[in-house]
Amino acid sequence: MGEENVFLDRCKEIQKIAFSFNNPLIVHHYDADGLSSGAIVISSFVKKGKKYRNECIKKLDDDAIEKYAREKELVFVDLGGGNKRVNELNDVIIIDHHQTDGIEKPQANPMLHGIDGSDELSASGTAYLVFREHPDLAIVGAVGDMQWPLCGMNRIVLAEGETEGEIKTENEISFYGRYCRTLVQFLAYSDSPYIPGISYREEKAEDMLKKLGIPLEHNGKKRTYSDLKKDEKTLLISALAKILVDANQLKKANELIGESHIFPKRPMNETYEANEFSTLLNACGRHSRPDIGLKVCLQDQDAYIEARELLRLHRKMLRNGIEYASSHAFNLGKFYFLDARNVIDEGIIGTICGMALRQKWGVPIIGISSGDKNTIKISSRATKDLISKGLNLGDLMKKSALEFGGVGGGHKIAAGAAIPSERINEFLLFCGEYLTKHD
Repeated sequence: MGEENVFLDRCKEIQKIAFSFNNPLIVHHYDADGLSSGAIVISSFVKKGKKYRNECIKKLDDDAIEKYAREKELVFVDLGGGNKRVNELNDVIIIDHHQTDGIEKPQANPMLHGIDGSDELSASGTAYLVFREHPDLAIVGAVGDMQWPLCGMNRIVLAEGETEGEIKTENEISFYGRYCRTLVQFLAYSDSPYIPGISYREEKAEDMLKKLGIPLEHNGKKRTYSDLKKDEKTLLISALAKILVDANQLKKANELIGESHIFPKRPMNETYEANEFSTLLNACGRHSRPDIGLKVCLQDQDAYIEARELLRLHRKMLRNGIEYASSHAFNLGKFYFLDARNVIDEGIIGTICGMALRQKWGVPIIGISSGDKNTIKISSRATKDLISKGLNLGDLMKKSALEFGGVGGGHKIAAGAAIPSERINEFLLFCGEYLTKHD
């Protein structure tokens, strides 16, 4: 508990410095955690009546550092802790949760206090502990960063949000889309856990629901899981559990039910439940409209309408992407490799890798997509079992990118990089050698 208290004191110091700034540029990442944490910081400045400007970026590379050299005051959120060149800038504070080393600027980062930023606290959770605003957004960011089920300091954030009435925790089926997906899509496109014969097969999902006698519509409207009666939910969960047990996957059957976090003060739409909210934000960020995601976080209803349109596009691209990955992810021994250049957009290659990854593979997946300025965008994902055995994808991506003139980093379980296109073969050989040494 000592280190936690030191970290919380550090958060208070960072808040004090932040509010001492006259008109800082708040720079945050574009994924769900970056948008959630950025919104927390922005909301805090608005509430305090402080001036600010904000900008959302994909990566803090050398070009960005040189651009920000002109800024007198900077607040980096969900990035900054992984690039030593921030030390060259003027007045800077960093609110981050990624692996960090050699940063001399004031930083609120759980990794510096023995708290694992990959699964115990997200950037949005850190931002909440700095500013004590929007615990619901802190949970959205954590879930969006795959920190589920919540553990570590995320539980402290959760408890405070529940006390404030902003969060309610339910024990429910762990599938995505209880409130926003139709029943068929709910079954067919949820793969945590993967249901043999059902996942990614809409016709099989529909057949299953019909055989169970669960109506797909009511009064001309397609039903969602949240519309089901208690006995219908029990019937469906029992049928899914039987499929997993028959497939000798008892552990997965036991994982069907888990914690879900809803937000009673928000509308009953895609912003009502943490997993669905995080996907909505990812749709905004990954499709170059992070401004819409920020506005949704701050409850702008007009922005929500635009966000839903982006979400429709996002879902279509994810479906197409996972369909491609299912037949193009190849086993290279130490990792599965997905070459999605000119097929899957760089904004969703990481998501596709996470969806394609299978526990049974026993190795991580590395996917590549076409980046800007003649670069390759690289995303990697691993299972929790692999991480428990010592795998650190953040270290792999950081070292490999440095080796080949790029930038990279992230978490143990999910990390990414960008390198020059012509270095991709060398990069893949490096990854194989690294994983062999750390096997």
